[in-house]
Amino acid sequence: MSDFNHDAAEQGQVEPLASAQNADGAGDSGSKFTERYGEILSTINQTLDTLDWDQMGRIGKAAGVIFAVVVAQILIKGVLDTINVIPLVPGLLELLGLVVVGQWSWKNLSTSEKRNDVVNRIQTLRKEYLG
Repeated sequence: MSDFNHDAAEQGQVEPLASAQNADGAGDSGSKFTERYGEILSTINQTLDTLDWDQMGRIGKAAGVIFAVVVAQILIKGVLDTINVIPLVPGLLELLGLVVVGQWSWKNLSTSEKRNDVVNRIQTLRKEYLG
């Protein structure tokens, strides 16, 4: 393939493509890209200048906490799934849970005074944390 049409050149109608380009060799597309890139960067800089970066810190902290909670839940699920695969362990852990709840109940709920103390502790914690 040739960029030059010999028949048309003899008649003086066509120029070779190399001579049709600008002197810099790149044409206008390079300068248009540079101008457009500059406009985009200036728009981005103006947008970033209008942001409240103190608010962004709060959003970043909240996103970090949410991310940490999600990762912790994934790890806990993995550990529990692994424990469930081992024979006898899930049943023993259920039995251990029942024993602990039974001991706590016997210690704290066996008499009316102990039950009232538990209710008072719960109300105190609720007032302390919820106001």
